[in-house]
Amino acid sequence: MSNTIPLTRRYDPDVETVVNGIISGNRHMLSRAITLIESRKPEHERKAHEILDRCLAKKTTSIRIGITGSPGAGKSTFIEALGEEIISQGLTLAVLAIDPSSHQSRGSILGDKARMEKLTGKKEAFIRPTASSGYLGGTSPKTHETIVLCEAAGYDVIVVETVGVGQSEVLVDTMVDFILLLMLPGSGDELQGIKRGIMEIADTVAITKTDGEQSGIAAISRAEFEAALRMLPAKYPFWQREVILTSALTGKGIGEVWQNITEFFTQMRQRNLLEERRSQQLKHLLYTVLEDMLKKEFFSHPEVISTKENIEQQVLSTSLSPFSGAKAMMEAFTRRQ
Repeated sequence: MSNTIPLTRRYDPDVETVVNGIISGNRHMLSRAITLIESRKPEHERKAHEILDRCLAKKTTSIRIGITGSPGAGKSTFIEALGEEIISQGLTLAVLAIDPSSHQSRGSILGDKARMEKLTGKKEAFIRPTASSGYLGGTSPKTHETIVLCEAAGYDVIVVETVGVGQSEVLVDTMVDFILLLMLPGSGDELQGIKRGIMEIADTVAITKTDGEQSGIAAISRAEFEAALRMLPAKYPFWQREVILTSALTGKGIGEVWQNITEFFTQMRQRNLLEERRSQQLKHLLYTVLEDMLKKEFFSHPEVISTKENIEQQVLSTSLSPFSGAKAMMEAFTRRQ
């Protein structure tokens, strides 16, 4: 008789259990589902897609906000202050905090939970740090899908905190409804270096850390940003973009920012533009997922696998151009077996 103690099998709930858990507000099931959609394993991907299909059927009226800005602008501290304001209005909040990750290891510090101590302790808030995995766009590859899950879980407001890398962050505009750009006092001198794309997608600019000695510089920066915004084409004909002075430390301007956001969503709903925007977001998600599937299918194709190394070597030795090499790999992919 064997004395070996059998290992306890890890609990793996089925799709029905996970979906019911998410809809009923079970944070553990929500976290498990997000982990599934972030996984690269094919069996996890299939299960995640079933869960997403079910969750998309649950219609919601959530507010999606993207918060971006250069590193050092205090995005996490600002979000914590704004989050407390949102919760004080009787709303629930999900924060998807995207951390930069290494191109080599795909690793990330994922420190936002540590930085948002007050929000982390509130039952009305759900904070999910996610590695960008080197993904361009200031978000992670699965940010949009995670938003869908958080909405199915019933969160009223979804905040996406982007990495803060500049022009590539315009991609976040395809998955949220409102973009808040955070800038530091004195950064008006850097307007020439700010990419036009990131300024054009902003619906409001908040200048952070304007307390104390920074107040004088902040007033000058505000005037400079207001002038810059007037030079850009209007994002919406009905919306006048504002520049708001804020301080997460003192609470200055935080309520004003939230009032500005709620006014924007009121205007969007009155014009039936929010539903139209969500349709465009779903269309973009369709093609994003399709591109990802095609890429996986391409690189897992037997003919591509068998010719890939040889073509790479020819390109590296300059006996074949990258363009001809890519064409040869495409021909291998479409070749009949």
